[in-house]
Amino acid sequence: MPELVNPTRSHGLVDILDRVLDKGLVIAGDIKINLANVELLTIQVRLLICSIDKAEQIGLNWWRNDPRLTMVNAAALPASEVEQRLSRIEEALTRLATTAESGAISPPAGKPRSV
Repeated sequence: MPELVNPTRSHGLVDILDRVLDKGLVIAGDIKINLANVELLTIQVRLLICSIDKAEQIGLNWWRNDPRLTMVNAAALPASEVEQRLSRIEEALTRLATTAESGAISPPAGKPRSV
């Protein structure tokens, strides 16, 4: 028991971080907000901290196929196609704004129309 109060060896931050990354650390929790026995909101938090090698050992490799993290998908589109898509989006937004200004689109229910 005295060893727990006064440990004989000290661990540096690097040693602790190395151990956590090597073995892994899982933090899980749920947050639920209820009002009058009616569940309004549920947030589930799952956090895994480990090295990439450890993650691959346990079968996790989602970052390899995530388009936001890989440049393969971004480079697959030529610049001319990106420009064409952007032009189509801008034209659609302009048509939508013009339609809304002309009154063809009615305002949401409960909101007065501005004149």
